[in-house]
Amino acid sequence: MPHSQTSRLAAAPGSRPGIGNAMRTAMAVGKTRWAMLALVFFATTLNYIDRAALGVMQPILAKEMSWTAMDYANINFWFQVGYAVGFLLQGQLIDKLGVKRVFFCAVLCWSLATGAHGLATSAAGFMVCRFILGLTEAANYPACVKTTRLWFPAGERAVATGIFNAGTNVGAMITPVMLPIILTVWGWQAAFIAMSCLGLSWAVMWALTYYNPENHPRVKASELEYVQAEREPEPQKVPFHRILRMRGTWAFAVAFTLTAPVFWFYLYWLPPFLNQQYSLGISVTQMGIPLMVIYLCADLGSIGGGLVSSWLIGRGMAPVKARLLSMALFAVAIVGVVAAAGASHLWLAVAAISLAIAAHQAWTANIWSVVMDYTPKHMMSTVFGFGGMCAAVGGMFMTQIVGYILTVTHNNYHLLFMIIPVMYFLALGWLYLMAPRKVPEQV
Repeated sequence: MPHSQTSRLAAAPGSRPGIGNAMRTAMAVGKTRWAMLALVFFATTLNYIDRAALGVMQPILAKEMSWTAMDYANINFWFQVGYAVGFLLQGQLIDKLGVKRVFFCAVLCWSLATGAHGLATSAAGFMVCRFILGLTEAANYPACVKTTRLWFPAGERAVATGIFNAGTNVGAMITPVMLPIILTVWGWQAAFIAMSCLGLSWAVMWALTYYNPENHPRVKASELEYVQAEREPEPQKVPFHRILRMRGTWAFAVAFTLTAPVFWFYLYWLPPFLNQQYSLGISVTQMGIPLMVIYLCADLGSIGGGLVSSWLIGRGMAPVKARLLSMALFAVAIVGVVAAAGASHLWLAVAAISLAIAAHQAWTANIWSVVMDYTPKHMMSTVFGFGGMCAAVGGMFMTQIVGYILTVTHNNYHLLFMIIPVMYFLALGWLYLMAPRKVPEQV
């Protein structure tokens, strides 16, 4: 592909006639970036298998160890504490030491922490394991976002983000199918050991096959030019206090804090909700099909949400504006989740939650893309890590608030489902006012 044509595709995505033609043309310049994306997709899948396992096994573990609702809330709380600390630290480490090295060490450590769950014999033991797991798993999203920022131009970024984030839902779908088999044959301890082995295998694959664009031994010159054609400020060492003074840092951090805990709510409390609400017809084994349907819809939303804003960019809309418009549509779709708590039948609740979680994942693909649109790549993981830390702190409070509300209302979920849509509209208003519209020339 000629130099001028490649540059126009990457630097001026708004000039493209449509997303379909743009994607076909983009594939012609090379496919190495999609292989790198596949790596972070599978990492995200494993990351969420580890997380979703606790929610699926909660009825068994609660019975065996006599957990209360607050015990379970506290176990999740300590995961969020580790997650918050890990986000802040590892976001900065990835920018300083490189995504390949830091992500390898993080996955190695979180896989060992997952296996250690099989040795726990009490709620306190699970709290320790979940803290370490959260501390190390926090590297996943700063690493995935950094990889996407390095390997994909703006017009493809939301699609790429939606694809790797779909790993969350694939992991959440696989878990209720895989775990009952392991639980029945070998017991819950073996489930944690099996997940640990999967993570260790991925770490070896990452170490052998991931490279940044400029260092990859098999990337074509045309593809390298394509992914690096956007104008960027010169990389420089930026003190953390200056990053904290950037408007875009707080635009992302506050909006992400308002909405990210919603997915934690689904992940941690959806299995107990379905088990309690429809106890006559659903068990840990029978829970698999409803959860698979819900997370399959989430996958469709994750990828579809990226396609929507990419299509708008292909029609000439500026990237940040396209993301915000898409997010407004998804926020409206989330309102339907209010009907879930009072649904008279399991599959009515599943339908309401499926729509809401699909819209949430579409929202997430775009909020992560919008922060990439206005953040220089040499500080991408630091900005994302700070926002992720804030969101993890929000998740810490979310677990306590959910545990408290369910305790005082005797496990009534109505109020919780009513709060969810409000969070997205608050976040959207904040982003509209605060998000920069492009990468700054200087920082």
